[in-house]
Amino acid sequence: MDGANAAKSQATTYDAYPLAGLTVIDLTQIYNGPYATFLMALAGANVIKVEPKTGENLRSRGDLGGVAYPFSMLNANKKPITLNLKTDKGNELLKEMVKKADIVIENFAPGVMERLGVGADELQKINPRLIYASSSGYGSDGPYRNYPAMDLVMQAMCGIINSTGFPDQPPVKSGAALCDFFAGIHLFSAVMMALYDRERTGRGRQVEVSMQDATFFSLGSNYGMLHARGDAAPERTGNRHGGLGVAPYNSYKTRDGYVVVNAPGDHHWQSILEVIGRQDLKDDERLKTRTARVVHFQLVDELLETWTADKARDEVAAAMLAKAIPCAPVRPLKEVMNDVNMLARGSLQVMDHPELGRVHVPHTPLNMVGLPRMPLEPSKGLGAMNDEIYGQWLGHSKEEVEAMSREGVI
Repeated sequence: MDGANAAKSQATTYDAYPLAGLTVIDLTQIYNGPYATFLMALAGANVIKVEPKTGENLRSRGDLGGVAYPFSMLNANKKPITLNLKTDKGNELLKEMVKKADIVIENFAPGVMERLGVGADELQKINPRLIYASSSGYGSDGPYRNYPAMDLVMQAMCGIINSTGFPDQPPVKSGAALCDFFAGIHLFSAVMMALYDRERTGRGRQVEVSMQDATFFSLGSNYGMLHARGDAAPERTGNRHGGLGVAPYNSYKTRDGYVVVNAPGDHHWQSILEVIGRQDLKDDERLKTRTARVVHFQLVDELLETWTADKARDEVAAAMLAKAIPCAPVRPLKEVMNDVNMLARGSLQVMDHPELGRVHVPHTPLNMVGLPRMPLEPSKGLGAMNDEIYGQWLGHSKEEVEAMSREGVI
């Protein structure tokens, strides 16, 4: 295929993506909002990432914590520009973009955009079809409205920290930034819901997602145990089921690591007995039903770990999986970042990044059957698309763009 036809084919393919033709003004930062807009970009939307002149918070943290990798992961396929919203001209430029945009999305504290003169009501006067999406820790109303919120804080407020760890040890945070990403997923969903509504009504919407609301459902098993047992419910269950309603459900030590087993069905238990060579227990009343196994969970755990202790981690997992028993090795991140399944499916891809070198980066989890994955483009430098967006898209001359840069507007 020659270059012209290849370009034409690629353009046609890009046009086929579900959000092709939509423009998103992305004012988000860190993980919550950027994940929502990453999903939009990989669904074909034109995502213009608006940052202050110093860069958004994650970009400007420095690299002591390795932030360059998550920044690149979340900002692939976006067009970064700089803009000082604290200037009158900066406000004007945002409003110029809003006239031509479909979605504005931000995750500032409630009231910040209004104080800058570019809140939802003001922007929707300019563009009544605009979808204005926002996310914050606790929402725009309610008594917690003005509380600052980051993932660690939200994990504490939402009960995740107090529910994580072992009963006889202090609570610990989740290793994953759960609240940020739960909110980001819901924020993406809220925008899709508003887009569908706009198709029917022709009008834009304001949608918001709080991190607290988006996290609450995730502790359903723990709430169930609290409801059933009241004050007798343990606050933390270690690696056992959060509601202590399934056994086996735990991590088990092997010769070279750990595996987890989650066997909710009685047929799973019978298969486990085959694997560990204890069919003599198949009719044991202490173990025959799920309810009985939950009551005797310590016996269940002892039986499994007696068998796993002298075996290799992957040997245990393979034996369990051969019998369709839900089981997995407890893997370090180095293995996860080189996962053969994700690499084979294209959900993890090898990228030559201009700053990071050759890295494995994730693609969107949202796939449409029959539509090839959009090629991942490395995250770009701060303000890399200023000329394109302010010049070509908004129509300002080269001299005007240079003047705005000198004046600290962009």
